[in-house]
Amino acid sequence: MASLFDRLTYSQIAKSIDHSLLRPELDDAFITDGCRLAARYDVASATVRPSDVARARKLLEGSNVKVGTVIGFPHGSSTTATKVFEARHALEEGATELDMVIDIAALRSGRDDHVREQIAAVVDVAHPSGAIVKVILENAYLDDAQKVRACQLAEAAGADFVKTSTGFAPSGATHADLALMRRTVSPRVQVKAAGGVRTLDALLQVLELGVTRVGATATAAMLDEFRARKEALGPHPALPQRGRETEEKAG
Repeated sequence: MASLFDRLTYSQIAKSIDHSLLRPELDDAFITDGCRLAARYDVASATVRPSDVARARKLLEGSNVKVGTVIGFPHGSSTTATKVFEARHALEEGATELDMVIDIAALRSGRDDHVREQIAAVVDVAHPSGAIVKVILENAYLDDAQKVRACQLAEAAGADFVKTSTGFAPSGATHADLALMRRTVSPRVQVKAAGGVRTLDALLQVLELGVTRVGATATAAMLDEFRARKEALGPHPALPQRGRETEEKAG
């Protein structure tokens, strides 16, 4: 039976990647270069800070790369009204994918209705415009029972994805967490891994677990390696032109 690598096309693996441009110290030139890299490699999205959404929309215009941004990031402790305002403003600026952080303290405190209602409030803003919502659980601060509840609440609220982490907590995506999340939600809800996927082999491993999106900074390195491996097997005329790009060290 063919391996996952053998079965995947360049487009399929590129469209599993959200190129992450979220670190606070990234300057304007880095954001511009990062969006251009995302377009050149034809990934799923460039995920930028809220203040960068309008510029990212202009830079990605004409490409098939979505503009993503974050809501309640990175701590999740904003009020519902604030998250709804952030979501509405991001959509007006041109974002079509929203990665929102749950109210972590509310979940840990057992205030499940609040968690569900807050997610639903953001979903209700996003879905009428065709945007999708990925709910960040921040698993580093949750035990397994809390992760399960968070997944169930996200699905009940109508979210499109559950996501492991922001990349700013003590740990990121683990295989155990990804497997738990995948079996907790129905096939309607997709799973995104974030934090620690820095190599092609690591990307392939999480895709094998049922992940369909990965937040990454090592985008060019992973996709260049994919193309190199495919080319070593024989001619693949559909592969985009090679060319390594300077990118941020994975984080």
